[in-house]
Amino acid sequence: MAVKIRLKRMGKIRAPFYRVVVMDSRTKRDGRAIEEIGKYHPTEQPSLIDIDIERAHYWLSQGAQPTEAVAALIKVVDEGKLQTKEPKTSKKDLYEAAVAAAGGKSDAGTDSPAPRKKAAKKAEPKADEQTEAPAEASAEAGADESAKAEA
Repeated sequence: MAVKIRLKRMGKIRAPFYRVVVMDSRTKRDGRAIEEIGKYHPTEQPSLIDIDIERAHYWLSQGAQPTEAVAALIKVVDEGKLQTKEPKTSKKDLYEAAVAAAGGKSDAGTDSPAPRKKAAKKAEPKADEQTEAPAEASAEAGADESAKAEA
């Protein structure tokens, strides 16, 4: 059986990433692999290359033939010319830096959000007060009318 070390394409249409796999040369490109030995993400800056070099050398010693692309990736990993990506700064750090640059106070240290005003609930009269309320309202209305008449 002819064994090859090649790339297995995965991902979306315009966002590919690859797995470095060992498979029979007669299988489909994205078919069943004998072993997965690494991954390659070419769209990241710098490209992510993660290959288990010990397993790659083992399969090469067993007679597996790498494709041109995989041979180039193995060479990069062997020589140690691998570029590493800088860690991403957190959004909180970016926010604090922007606030400091603007010269304002940061509210990032507060544990709770700013207090909100609650809407005042309308007091609904109870059953006992409902019977008295119309009488009081009519008495107040009558007093208002008499005060207007005197003026």
